[in-house]
Amino acid sequence: MNPLRSSLYRRLLVGFCLANLVVLFVGGSLAQRFIEYSTAVEIDWSALARDASRAYDTGGGRGLADWSRQQRMEGIDATLFEDGRPLTAFRAGPGMLRDLPTWLATGHDVLLQPRPGLYLAVQPVQGADGRTRQLVAMSRNHTRLHQHTRQTILLAVQAALSLLLVGVIGWWIARSVAQPVAALRAATRRMAAGELSTRVHWKNGRGRDELAQLAGDFDAMAERIEALVAHDRGVLQDLSHELRSPLARLQLLLDFARRSRDPDEAAGYFARAEQEIERLDRMTGEMLALSRLEGGLPGDQRESLDLSEVVRHAVGQAALEASTRGVALACEAGGAVVVDGSAQLLERAIDNLLGNALKFSDPGGTVELRVRAVGREAELCVRDHGPGVPEAELTSLFRPFFRGSNAARAEGQGLGLGIVQRVAHVHGGQVAARNAEGGGLEVCLHLPLPLAQAEAGSGPG
Repeated sequence: MNPLRSSLYRRLLVGFCLANLVVLFVGGSLAQRFIEYSTAVEIDWSALARDASRAYDTGGGRGLADWSRQQRMEGIDATLFEDGRPLTAFRAGPGMLRDLPTWLATGHDVLLQPRPGLYLAVQPVQGADGRTRQLVAMSRNHTRLHQHTRQTILLAVQAALSLLLVGVIGWWIARSVAQPVAALRAATRRMAAGELSTRVHWKNGRGRDELAQLAGDFDAMAERIEALVAHDRGVLQDLSHELRSPLARLQLLLDFARRSRDPDEAAGYFARAEQEIERLDRMTGEMLALSRLEGGLPGDQRESLDLSEVVRHAVGQAALEASTRGVALACEAGGAVVVDGSAQLLERAIDNLLGNALKFSDPGGTVELRVRAVGREAELCVRDHGPGVPEAELTSLFRPFFRGSNAARAEGQGLGLGIVQRVAHVHGGQVAARNAEGGGLEVCLHLPLPLAQAEAGSGPG
């Protein structure tokens, strides 16, 4: 993942950029006002005028210019005027130069604020030669403060404000990160303690950042773990319940065989015990397959395969059992019907459909199989001509261990159709059962076709 595209990174970047902007503008303004009103001593304009006169008396125009440069470094533009003319260069705006003769003509002290943030002073002073001159000085502050001191105060105020804002924004970001992390830690502890229903349910109201996504992934993981554990417990309970009867019969048969004195009679008991063991083996295998499928762990690679070919192969495998029962198999699987799936799982589903149909078919009956593409789906239907199923029981046929009112006609544990349903779900399909016209049960498995084949099948014929 590119960290520059991270929403958490963007939050940090925006936060610190805002802090810097606030420090730049607000900090500068506060520092200026702090300098102006709180940290310095007011300018003594009379003393400043005497200093200017002394510099002019001792050094003439050059001495006054040096003195003016020194004052400018401290934030004051000042010089002496004589007969209305400056003795050194003096910088002022046009409006101020226009009004300056009026202020000079008053002949006494003048302190004005021509505009906000600017002070102007006119101060008469008598020189060593007895002539009266006038100091004209301008300052953006009503205080005297050295430029270096001014910059130091400005930097100090900005640094203090920066630290304050960085601390506040850092606290806010740390809080926004720590809260979901703390919620995840608490949820993890509860999960470790056995509370499988634990969820974080974190909603931060600022969009789906990485921490919110992590909390969502944790909730999905916890939900999946809870479902798997609940399923495994259910499978264990069902298996223990279903194994109780055949184990009891097996124990009884072995006891009869041990007590029997007739070898032929004991052999009969052993043969029946062997049948019970085979039944237990089949039940355990089907239970493990069903558990694996319901746990979402098919463990097989998907591939492109011809469903018609898979059905024909399954029919060939079931031919011996069908002939033993005296049941005919009629397979309608001509054209290729290509699906993406697991050949192993689909073969198991077809075997269970065929086995279920054969068990409920009478000798001389027929089991019909049909494979075709219908719209965007592949359809596999298996129909027998047995007694069918009561309408009220049709929706329960695919529930594990369900054995309907006709179950006495055939052996089984009620797991075959449950496995078929799970195979259908694993492949993104579905399975349905209905009583066919003329008698018998028809079970249809529907699987999605690949996009290219579905579009070709839906085109004009």
